[in-house]
Amino acid sequence: MAYKSRKDGTLPLLVFVTVKSLARMIVLGIILLYVSVWLISATAIKLKVDTLFYTTVSDMVPKETLLKLISEEITPLRVLNEEELESDFDWLESVTNVSLFDPRSLFGREIPGIENYHTQIAVAGKGTDITNLPVESPAPTDEQLKNQEIDQHQIDRANGESGDEFKEVDKKSVFIYHSHSWEAFSPLIKNNQSKDPASTNEKVNVLAIGSKLQQELAKRGIGAVQDKTDATQALKDKNWTYYESYKLSREQVQEALAGNDDLNYLIDIHRDSQPRDITTKTINGKQYARLFFIVGKENKNFEKNLAIAKELNSALEEKYPGISRGVFVKTKAEGNGVYNQDLTERAMLLEFGGVENNLVELYNSTEAFAEIFAKYYKQDVVEVNG
Repeated sequence: MAYKSRKDGTLPLLVFVTVKSLARMIVLGIILLYVSVWLISATAIKLKVDTLFYTTVSDMVPKETLLKLISEEITPLRVLNEEELESDFDWLESVTNVSLFDPRSLFGREIPGIENYHTQIAVAGKGTDITNLPVESPAPTDEQLKNQEIDQHQIDRANGESGDEFKEVDKKSVFIYHSHSWEAFSPLIKNNQSKDPASTNEKVNVLAIGSKLQQELAKRGIGAVQDKTDATQALKDKNWTYYESYKLSREQVQEALAGNDDLNYLIDIHRDSQPRDITTKTINGKQYARLFFIVGKENKNFEKNLAIAKELNSALEEKYPGISRGVFVKTKAEGNGVYNQDLTERAMLLEFGGVENNLVELYNSTEAFAEIFAKYYKQDVVEVNG
């Protein structure tokens, strides 16, 4: 068969059709791009896109990394943040959250369950090690919160032993709140079937500890405000998830600080999920629910808040040996990482007892902490005024 040449016009026609198709696709793409930009910039979608973008970048890139990069071009940032920028800076850990000296940071995302052991032990209490680190409570279910039977006898017994009445202090300098207000204690709920009890009843959850602390501080001349927001219901009202509980409590703290210039100390009260043998200590024949401090590492006040936690922890251990499980440091890899502790230089997260501690043990520890805190507070006031 003789070879037929393409010089008959077929090839130019093919090229023309191809170019025409590409041109249509380009024009269509440009139109779609402009429409998309208009939709994002001219409607409420813009807010959602911006929020998602900035939130994602904020979560992925630590602030130290951004500060280091931006300060290379903006001189005032180097002046204002000289201390942070002159400190040792680990680019690998900052960008990837992998530390060459901590294998947990490398394998934590690959081995199921090992991420639970990321928490840093800044100060180890007696018996504290990597096997019994704090365990955060899960969100309660609607079924779990229904038809609860409260052990009123135990509540009356604990309140009967709580001491004399107190006089209200006008000047409020301590703000007590509860990011996970539902965290409750098994002995106070007769029909509890959960290993991680939850309740909206303030007599059997961590709000009871906050109320007791407020009373004990008042007896020592320290005014405190307690926020009793039901975090479970408040999250539902906002259509927020359990993971936004610290976002919710942040609003509470900011509102409190804005309304009272005297508020300096923030105390977020929780309870641990560890069993009784880890969370209970007998000291001089009296049983205490062991407590501990959580300090968020990813905020500007980390060092100062860590120093306060260590000082209070040391004083507690000196007077009540074994009452504290220690001081723990958490980043975003293990939890919130901030815990509202960027809002003041005197902020702390305290966990009292565990799921199996009773109210008497919890109150004993609350009184012990109030005693130690009052001494520190009065000394701090003198130093600040001086």
